[in-house]
Amino acid sequence: MSKTFNAIIVDDEPIARDIIRTHLEKLPKLIVKAECKNAIDALAVLKAEHIDVVFLDINMPEVSGLSFGKLINKDVKLIFTTAHREYAVEGFELQAVDYLLKPISFERLKKATDKLTGFVQETEQEIRVKTDAPSDFTFVRADRKMVKVNFDDISYVESLSDYIKIHTNTDTVVTRETISNFEAKLPKLQFIRTHRSFIVSISSIVSFTNEYVEVPNKAIPISRSYKEEVLLKLQN
Repeated sequence: MSKTFNAIIVDDEPIARDIIRTHLEKLPKLIVKAECKNAIDALAVLKAEHIDVVFLDINMPEVSGLSFGKLINKDVKLIFTTAHREYAVEGFELQAVDYLLKPISFERLKKATDKLTGFVQETEQEIRVKTDAPSDFTFVRADRKMVKVNFDDISYVESLSDYIKIHTNTDTVVTRETISNFEAKLPKLQFIRTHRSFIVSISSIVSFTNEYVEVPNKAIPISRSYKEEVLLKLQN
């Protein structure tokens, strides 16, 4: 490897954490910064430390590894460690570096860590490209022209099949685009998907419950499939 990687291990089973830590101690380029028994503890570490890679169990109480993985910034890499092969497709959809099935041998874990160099180089290239481009606004087609939308002005986005309504602090812009495509353009730390039909600016949220978030003059539902991620992000 060409650099040192800061790692955390997230698993609710002490024995599983011990095995992974023992393997990683044999790799001088991997530094274990913390071991966490749940996603909430891991999120706190990610906020306090610079972490390059998370060794992440999937089947954990309260918040699953897959839900937690969706909240992690793209520059933090994921290596899933689990006894359940049936989640592999979902794991790789999160652009995981690798998906390791327990019991995990040292040789198999080393192969996974060897992949990190390529993934990190790709991420660094993406960051350089994004740095050269505007990152605080986008243009959308509306009323036969391209309209500038500042991310800081967005309150929430609402899906209308193949169209979306972008509700800003002063206006509403309607454009032909799917909500998932528009979500990919938004800063991940600034917005949160609460429902298949809604994306909300976190700074616009004035209150929330387990069922909805409130922005000025609007209550936006939290669907069951997004609840775990939304509550974890808002409570932390």
